[in-house]
Amino acid sequence: MEGIGGDRAPVASPLPQWGHDTWRMYQYYLDKTTPHTTYRWMGTLVIAAIYCLRVYSVQGFYIVSYGLGIYLLNLLIGFLSPLVDPELEISDGPLLPTKGSDEFKPFIRRLPEFKFWYSMTKAFYIAFVMTFFSLFDVPVFWPILLCYWIVLFVLTMRRQIAHMIKSTLVRKLLRVAAACVGIEASYNGLWWEEKEKWTLVGRKGKTASLRIITNMS
Repeated sequence: MEGIGGDRAPVASPLPQWGHDTWRMYQYYLDKTTPHTTYRWMGTLVIAAIYCLRVYSVQGFYIVSYGLGIYLLNLLIGFLSPLVDPELEISDGPLLPTKGSDEFKPFIRRLPEFKFWYSMTKAFYIAFVMTFFSLFDVPVFWPILLCYWIVLFVLTMRRQIAHMIKSTLVRKLLRVAAACVGIEASYNGLWWEEKEKWTLVGRKGKTASLRIITNMS
């Protein structure tokens, strides 16, 4: 009677394993689309066009479109913003580089292009699915939402563009300062080399003069 009441190995449920394998396969194919930027954005435009046709055909779900527009605006701000703000970096550290070898970091976006595309595509897909549920079809006067979104977009992008121009000017000033520091360091190095050279020549000249005086005496 060994089979009755004996210890048995726990049997893993196939559902979590299937979900894990599906997620790995999805991530694998998603990573393969990374270098194909043009095709990715073309697919996103197709999904956006399908969503717009869906909203136009049902004449509703304007509150969903408004929320989608606010979310896309937030993504756009993150895509246009740098990962490290030069103004904040300057206020925390020295105003100018102290060495000619100081290198400037390239422009790194706070939201990379791939994440920007992925988040936008996912947002359009979720919004499209929401249009099939009448729960989200809240009756609103859509021209007011549209005008409010346009005003919010203009004000936000105006502030963002002004900030980008200011940050670009700051980076250019820092590059010029670094170049000046590098030129000054090179000049100082050459000056010290020439000074050392002439010092050695002077020492050799003094030694030769002492030898001549000694021989004459």
